[in-house]
Amino acid sequence: MPAIVVIGAQWGDEGKGKIVDHLAERASMVVRYQGGNNAGHTVTIGSTVLRLHQVPSGITRPHVAAVLAHGMVINPPALVEELDRLAALGISTENLHISPNAHLVMPYHILLDEAEEELRGAHALGTTRRGIGPAYTDKVARRGLRMQDLIDPARFRARLEVALERVNLELTRIFGREPMTADEIVEKYAPAAERLAPYVEDTSLLIQKALQRGETVLLEGAQATMLDIDFGTYPYVTSSSPSAGGACQGSGISPRQVSAVLGVVKVYTSRVGMGPFPTELKDDIGDWIVERGHEYGTTTGRRRRCGWIDLVSLRYAARLNGFTGLALTRLDVLSGLSRIKLCVAYRLPDGTETTEYPLDTELLAQATPIYETMEGWEDEDLSKARRVEDLPPQAWAYCQRISEWMGVPIDVISVGAERNDLVALRWPV
Repeated sequence: MPAIVVIGAQWGDEGKGKIVDHLAERASMVVRYQGGNNAGHTVTIGSTVLRLHQVPSGITRPHVAAVLAHGMVINPPALVEELDRLAALGISTENLHISPNAHLVMPYHILLDEAEEELRGAHALGTTRRGIGPAYTDKVARRGLRMQDLIDPARFRARLEVALERVNLELTRIFGREPMTADEIVEKYAPAAERLAPYVEDTSLLIQKALQRGETVLLEGAQATMLDIDFGTYPYVTSSSPSAGGACQGSGISPRQVSAVLGVVKVYTSRVGMGPFPTELKDDIGDWIVERGHEYGTTTGRRRRCGWIDLVSLRYAARLNGFTGLALTRLDVLSGLSRIKLCVAYRLPDGTETTEYPLDTELLAQATPIYETMEGWEDEDLSKARRVEDLPPQAWAYCQRISEWMGVPIDVISVGAERNDLVALRWPV
């Protein structure tokens, strides 16, 4: 069976980790194709809450190969810490595979990320300050260090010393920071290199062999469509391509090998950091959604901005990615609201109305949402629902409205935090 891409349709934090974990039960491989430890996926297994940052969600399934592909930027010491946390929970990491072409997040990337955010002042982007942007900058500028460099001690030091000649000029002359030495970085990264070396292999070949055997391969995106470097709310975006095109580029497969693209949609909207957010609620309902949905970042702990669902941006995401199915998440969070709003159009500053997503970020920031209102449902526990018939009629009608507006059928609905709190309608095709 060809590959299935799992993509967030909004600004991230849609619950992709849980959906990937669900699909991984019938897969042989989960591939993380972009991003770094600026992302966080949460999987709840019974009383255990597993927070993943660089390791794919499929690691919870012993039969699944977990791949960190070449489109990622990897922080080696942070990855080792994550592997240790998994081991402490009794989760094996023997089936982990890391691309030699994946770039490294270096200590100076983190310093540069912090310094650049401070320099922006009131125009700060709200990055996670994990060094992701500077790492991708070095990759594109053809001066980055990669996993294959890390596991060769002599090569790593030689290339690091060359990199520091430029980096230290930037740190000291532009940002007034202390210079870094190769010795301090090698001391920190050498143990991680030794630990990770056994996992490094040609992952693109590994993925191709799995596909040739007819196995199911899941391509797991971090962040989401509206944070895509090309199609998101630039410059308030991530530094990679979480969208469908990035899945092929970041994993090393052909678009012809993708059989399904599953869009993960939170049934309300949230985003972390700065940037336009037309449906944001800065009132009691917004606060209620934050607290009821525990809307605090898995990676940073930051409070997320929350608001009503935005069908205009979702239809845009569906068009860009070619969604073949939807995974609707957090339906249980909206239980108890008497009325629920859905943004179906924007009113622009000149008074015109549009149902198309504007590419001008500043124009989007001035757009006013036009809402449709639907009846809510009682504050009842949805977590035991396993069939559509188990859902309140109003909840199912709300889900159907989202599907109709996006023009994409529903594959699965998440109704609670635990991995099995799902209504599965169909397998992605």
